[in-house]
Parts: sequence; structure tokens; C-alpha cells
Amino acid sequence: MHREIHKWWSSNLSKDMEIAVYGHYGFALLLFPTAAADYLEYERFQLIDAIAPMINSGKCKVFSINSINSESWLNPHMPARDKAIRHQQYNEYVVQEVVPFIHNHCQGLTAIVTAGASLGALHCANNFFRRPDVFAGMIAMSGVYDLKTYTGGYYDDNCYFNSPVDYLPGWNDEYIMEQMRNGKKIIIASGRGAFEDPQASIRLSEILHQKGVPHLLDLWGHDMTHDWPTWRKMLPHFLDTQF
Repeated sequence: MHREIHKWWSSNLSKDMEIAVYGHYGFALLLFPTAAADYLEYERFQLIDAIAPMINSGKCKVFSINSINSESWLNPHMPARDKAIRHQQYNEYVVQEVVPFIHNHCQGLTAIVTAGASLGALHCANNFFRRPDVFAGMIAMSGVYDLKTYTGGYYDDNCYFNSPVDYLPGWNDEYIMEQMRNGKKIIIASGRGAFEDPQASIRLSEILHQKGVPHLLDLWGHDMTHDWPTWRKMLPHFLDTQF
């Protein structure tokens, strides 16, 4: 499998940010890490190996980026307001820096699908919902889509506009809504086993139904726990059957 590592100084985050690229061709799959992990997490936990047939066949080209969760909601020593600001800076890094890098690397305006598990699912869904004009779809696995789960009671505009279950019900921008409704692949998946929260996925699905946004809600069995074996099964399944 072709593999590259790139790094540049992010003007939005004021730090070096790495990105791993796997494959040569296909639509771009943009992976957001879980929790406080890094851009090589999906490789370390064999998820890249699990989707290797899709990468090697040219179905997709994978871009795995760093997180800043340890500088935001997972940092117990940081003021909550600063955590919310850092989260918004991360969104700007993704759209203003990562997306152009992907298009440049693919030598054209390739379709970009966001994906992630656990806290990475929140980031992948949030980035898609905020900018469906930029992203072609999302694969969110085992996520919780209420940012208040992480904020410790703090709430401001940056929290509201990064919490899909809060802003989506009132989303009245018809251009954005039509972008979601027309030809986008929206996949929301969860197991029902230990440490999973299928109700979080059901809640997000209900909001999308109310907004008339087509999507797939896929709840797996009670043997599917909040862990890597589940995600190593889910992601190749969706890439194989939905794309």
C-alpha cells in the first residue's frame, strides 16, 4: 500500500499538524481520530489494514489527520471558553487547510467523505453538517452528537454551532439543507454492546428525518462494543456496500 506522511505549520492552530495519506486513487476518505489520539491511530489499530482492499483497488484514498482534543474538551486544565475557541479553530483548519491539501494531492476537486469513530464521529459529522457544500458524505461510528456531553456545563455560541443535535433542528439555510438532501451519503452507525450509546445515533437520525435529510441509521448487535473490533468491521462494510 502506498503511504505518505505530510506536515505543515497550521496558521489556524499555530502548530505543526501531520497527515497520513494511504493509496493513489478514488474518492477521499478523511479520518478523524478518536479521543486524544493522533493521525496514525487508525493505522496502529489495524483499521487501515481492514480497508486495504478498498485502498489498493483505487476505490478510496485515505487522509488521516491529527486531533486537537487534548487541547480542547479533553484538557481538564484549560478554561472552557478557550476549549470552545480551539474547537472552532480546528474546524477552520479542516476546511481551510486540509480540504485544499486533499484537492491538491488528488490533482482535482475530488469528493471528500468524512469518517470517524467515538469522538472522531462527532468531528466527522459536525464538519459534514456545517459544510455539506464541501463534503460529499460522512460515516459516523459510535458517536455522541451532543457536544454538551464534553463541555462540563459550559455553553456558548461556539458550543452551540459545534453540537449537531442543537443546531440542526433550527437550521433554516435552505442552500445548506438542499446540499444535505441531494446525493450525499450520510451513514450513522452504532453497536449495542458495552459502552456504546445507540440512543445518541437514534436521536441524530430522528432530527435528520424531521429535516427531510436522507440517511442510513445502522444499529449493530449487542456483541458490537465501543472498541476497535467493531469499527474494523463497520468501516469496510460501509465502504463496500454504500460507495
